[in-house]
Amino acid sequence: MTADLLDAASLQAGAGDGWRVEVVAETGSTNADLVARAQAGEDVAGVALFAEDQTEGRGRQGRSWSAVPRSQVLVSVGVATTDVPSETWGLLSLAAGLAVVEAVAEVAGVQAALKWPNDVLVGTGKLAGILAEVAAPGGGAPVIVVGIGLNVSLAADELPDPVAVSLLSLGVAQPNRGQLAAALLNRLHVRIAEWRAGGNVELLAVYRKHSSTLGQSVRAELPGGQEVVGQATDIDGNGALLIDSAGGVVAVSAGDVVHLRPAVG
Repeated sequence: MTADLLDAASLQAGAGDGWRVEVVAETGSTNADLVARAQAGEDVAGVALFAEDQTEGRGRQGRSWSAVPRSQVLVSVGVATTDVPSETWGLLSLAAGLAVVEAVAEVAGVQAALKWPNDVLVGTGKLAGILAEVAAPGGGAPVIVVGIGLNVSLAADELPDPVAVSLLSLGVAQPNRGQLAAALLNRLHVRIAEWRAGGNVELLAVYRKHSSTLGQSVRAELPGGQEVVGQATDIDGNGALLIDSAGGVVAVSAGDVVHLRPAVG
């Protein structure tokens, strides 16, 4: 099942002055496009680039992300880093995940959770993924490009991954991509403004309420082949996951986290 085309003018009207909305029919990757534009010297802060189809979409650690055209909300946004301490940049992807959770609750009535750092889950199914990348234009301040892929109207047999779900597969009869996209832009605007203003205590407090990772036994697979196993106890002020392991409390700021089921018997 596919949805109607996204309309840039309607999205711009709904987003107000917070974003400069662009919609393209097809591209390789909206993240790659905005990163390239930033590196070429363009000011992409405030740009919200939507694509009806991505042929080379990427997730974290280079994983591919693809689906039927016009069945997802695919968007990358440029976020300025001016006057924001670099040690808190990692919180931006958490803020984006929270914005997705709030948008799908508002528009579709679906209650989602956040697997650290920013996978959006319903039960064990992945509804949305997020990828944040830093672009450093020559002579200019770095900009963070945040890409979001939200599964909307994919039927069960169209889902790109066995663990993926869509709003349609979850029982939302006629999910509206335009409404979801507009709500997402509005929630991103609020959460990014909060992050820029240093309201990270409040941001993390809300994030913790939606976390499916805290309190779980987890395995963190770190770059370089290392791993940490223990209980996820908290998220620190810079967005790192704190894991209480046999060797003590470890702060994990990169890598994948697997939720472990308790041993039986």
